Amino acid sequence: MTKPKKIGILTAGGDCPGLNAAIRGVGKTAILKYGMEVVGISSGFLGLLHNDYIPMDEASLSGILTLGGTILGTSREKPFKKEHHLANEKPLLIKKNYQKQGFDCIVCIGGNGTMRTASLLAQEGLNVIGLPKTIDNDVWGTDQTFGFDSALLIATDAIDRLHTTANSHKRIMVIEVMGHHAGWLSLYAGMAGGGDVILIPELPYDMKLVNKYLKSRVKSGKPYSIVVVAEGIKKPKKVSAATYIAEKIEEGVGVETRKTILGYIQRGGSPSPMDRLLASSYGAYAVDLIAREDYGKMVMKNGETISYLPLSDVGGKLRLVPPDHPLLEKAYGMGVCLGNPMQGM
Repeated sequence: MTKPKKIGILTAGGDCPGLNAAIRGVGKTAILKYGMEVVGISSGFLGLLHNDYIPMDEASLSGILTLGGTILGTSREKPFKKEHHLANEKPLLIKKNYQKQGFDCIVCIGGNGTMRTASLLAQEGLNVIGLPKTIDNDVWGTDQTFGFDSALLIATDAIDRLHTTANSHKRIMVIEVMGHHAGWLSLYAGMAGGGDVILIPELPYDMKLVNKYLKSRVKSGKPYSIVVVAEGIKKPKKVSAATYIAEKIEEGVGVETRKTILGYIQRGGSPSPMDRLLASSYGAYAVDLIAREDYGKMVMKNGETISYLPLSDVGGKLRLVPPDHPLLEKAYGMGVCLGNPMQGM
């Protein structure tokens, strides 16, 4: 009989809902379906550098499906970061520790940076599988990352609540949601929450057009407006998107304007049912790839199908909202202001 495979699991980068569901999906499938040995790696890639491991059995995976955060801990350690004086030593140390532990594969759960590191480790000869997570939904090559749906529920609920305050006080409310480069969360939450103005990083915006639109709402008797902005929209440095936009609106429209920055609230708490299902499915599929020794892949979703693509295709790329996305077209058609000079053309 062949020796059962030994696999490691790590979570890297920012936390998000669904990480524990993914850990559970990987661990339970590996143990129950294939009889593999499963080891949790603490604090992302730091655990590989410091030999910080947690043996995992079925009991240790019990009760974590609904938990937010990650039982393994996480960090933003980037072992291939070029400006670091240990840039060449860290990958070698990870490879040495990987071989010392006798791993057959490492499952790396994370966002864009994690997928890039996983791809580079694969190039170093390690067997790696990547699972895409991030509330920004911006990992290239997959239709959806787990964490996005949960954050969308939180952001939409916040917008819903701001409607009542805005209406009561006849104010303009600016709400800032996460998204440094990609506007998926602001676009989806803005549309789901009935935002009047939605500003995303992918589309240029003109404050004169935004203010003109908001003035027209005031003149037409609409008592309040909701403005949803992504944190990564173009703005001066060292000032938040919400602060900048709120100041420009109050200055240009002359209506009392307030800001709300959701921040880390979007990343916390229990995962939504859809994220639990997606993370579990990704985790189970990852182990199927390991069982057939099909390494160097990232699990992804294409439509309703769970599949994979080479990690080498993913690293260093971002999935951004395209200018012809159907939801943008719907927003234009429903009179939502996107601040875009091309709107309506």
